[in-house]
Amino acid sequence: MTRIPVPLTTVAEGHAHPTARPPVKMLAENLSVYYNDFRALADVTLPAYEKKITAIIGPSGCGKSTLIRVFNRMNDRVKGARVEGRVVLDDEDIYADDVDPVMVRQRVGMVFQKPNPFVKSIYENVAFGIRLLNPRISKSELDHRVEWALRRSALWDEVRDKLKQLGTELSGGQQQRLCIARAIAVEPEVLLMDEPCSALDPVATLKIEDLMKDLSRDYTIIIVTHNMQQAARVSDYTAMMMMRPDRAGELIEFDETQNIFVRPKDPRTQDYVSGRFG
Repeated sequence: MTRIPVPLTTVAEGHAHPTARPPVKMLAENLSVYYNDFRALADVTLPAYEKKITAIIGPSGCGKSTLIRVFNRMNDRVKGARVEGRVVLDDEDIYADDVDPVMVRQRVGMVFQKPNPFVKSIYENVAFGIRLLNPRISKSELDHRVEWALRRSALWDEVRDKLKQLGTELSGGQQQRLCIARAIAVEPEVLLMDEPCSALDPVATLKIEDLMKDLSRDYTIIIVTHNMQQAARVSDYTAMMMMRPDRAGELIEFDETQNIFVRPKDPRTQDYVSGRFG
């Protein structure tokens, strides 16, 4: 399959030579999303660079959550939803007829706005997806994978002596880290996070942000956030979305995060990140 051409360089202000960007891990190209006759997203083209954090920002109702759910075909589950355009993971269009959505969701994990652990033990929350993909896994290997995921999500030291406790009995921040452990336990390549800190207190939020930065060494991360400070703190690239007069969401600007917050090209971006509206 031919690679879709995307901008791989950027020219920093005051520099004549472009600087190389990392490889593109996922790409939405000319993407539109419809719910029955309503067009929710209009012609969005957005790259997600490998092992970098991309933040999607914009005012409420501009299609941020709709966009992030396209990356692992979560919108397939919404009656009347349809997608036009392409979404590519490496060299494969994930909306091609011969692509299994379950396999897409294995490669592209998701963490939701509100922590949603299963009403199962901490251990079983993490083990669930591993068993689903490998029913014949040995107990010792499963134990190893569960511990690895909990360590990777910075939760092991807090729960190692209570793995049989219900995941729903943990604090909100711990529940969200458990959900992250559950997502990475099946070894995805991309991790989607839809407002992962909006239900958490400031201390728990900082722990999740530190975890995101740590995980980005191994995963490509796409995060939706309404928190401008959070986007500025954790992301490498930022996509700015707005709602058109017909109420369809559109991407108005995409750049390295520093450029978006310090020298945006679109005055609407400047107004939003400076707090003038939104």
